[in-house]
Amino acid sequence: MRIDEDRKYMARALELAVRGMGHTRPNPMVGAVIVKDGRVIGEGWHEQYGGPHAEVNAFNNCTEDPKGATLYVSLEPCSHYGKTPPCADLIIQKDIDRVVTAMVDPNPLVAGKGIRKLRDAGIFVTVGVMEKEAKELNEVFLKYIQKHKPFVLYKAAMSLDGKTACHTGESKWISSEDSREEVHVLRGCYAGIMAGAGTILADNPLLTSRTEGMIDPVRIIVDGNLSVPLKAKVFQEPGKAIVLTTTSADETKRDALIKNGIDVIIADGDIKGKVDLSAAMTGLALKGIDGILLEGGATLAADAFEAGIVDKVRIYAAPILIGGKDAPGLLGGKGADTIPEAVRLKNITTLMSGSDLIIEGYVDHKEESPKEEPEKSEEAHDEPASDLPIEKGEDEKGE
Repeated sequence: MRIDEDRKYMARALELAVRGMGHTRPNPMVGAVIVKDGRVIGEGWHEQYGGPHAEVNAFNNCTEDPKGATLYVSLEPCSHYGKTPPCADLIIQKDIDRVVTAMVDPNPLVAGKGIRKLRDAGIFVTVGVMEKEAKELNEVFLKYIQKHKPFVLYKAAMSLDGKTACHTGESKWISSEDSREEVHVLRGCYAGIMAGAGTILADNPLLTSRTEGMIDPVRIIVDGNLSVPLKAKVFQEPGKAIVLTTTSADETKRDALIKNGIDVIIADGDIKGKVDLSAAMTGLALKGIDGILLEGGATLAADAFEAGIVDKVRIYAAPILIGGKDAPGLLGGKGADTIPEAVRLKNITTLMSGSDLIIEGYVDHKEESPKEEPEKSEEAHDEPASDLPIEKGEDEKGE
């Protein structure tokens, strides 16, 4: 069946797209595969921001004339001039017979225009093959482009009894070496890494990726009273740092940070000296921060969940039991008064990292959950285009 073939090649396109992780932001990761007579004749992916798009690279890598071939691409081809010419125009020029795309590009500059241009040129287009996987791959891009706020992943390591340190404060190392190496790679995949003043004062971390080929994230410090000294490692490392603070902080300290090239965002919360994290997200988005890896301690984590800024959770559970009623857990603060008020996760997945169990899931923001749409059929059949909405999961050809 053609749907099985479509999924096979789209899976390959998504596999290629992942290779651009950490290098394409704030643009999405995209992969493309060109198939002719049942053979792959070209592959490519968006390798870096400002560089050729996946479709262009796939055409450049073709081993034969792509005329009459099918192009599989994990995101709708662009139809506008940006840093590169429109990919839709190139596809038309190459005389491609059919285009299969996983999803419509939510960017207002595209948003269906690329698909319409292809159909108007007489190219059959299938939309929605492996759409769920494509959206998950570019979840950071999707939130940033649609809500103009960063996607936030909360990452933490704990013992099986939920402790993040011993009662003495000792926490090195709860997670395995494999997990720590993975986290360094993860840091390079996000535009920013966030920690609280307490973590900086206690551990004086670098907050860098330390992974070859990965770009270090912007270091974001939540410090409502500006208690972190300028000599802290996060301010001495090369790269950019941003401090989130309040009007309660000392102006002299604030001016000193700015003088040293550190950006300052002021966001007053309802308690003196407490940062309004929700408002701060808007300020960070304006500075181009599309995704944040939250590595804060129990206090910052609790504040982040309370502010509703956390989208996803990734917990590394080590096979140890620490114990102790005074040993800290993942979340501080007051916590939920009742079980129904607890933070709930959905779409849970688990995997192993060395000896650690990784538990990952999405925060269930019930008040923000859109009404679920019926699942699109991926059974494709060619038919003429109409003025109906584009997201059909089936082939349409422009007249």
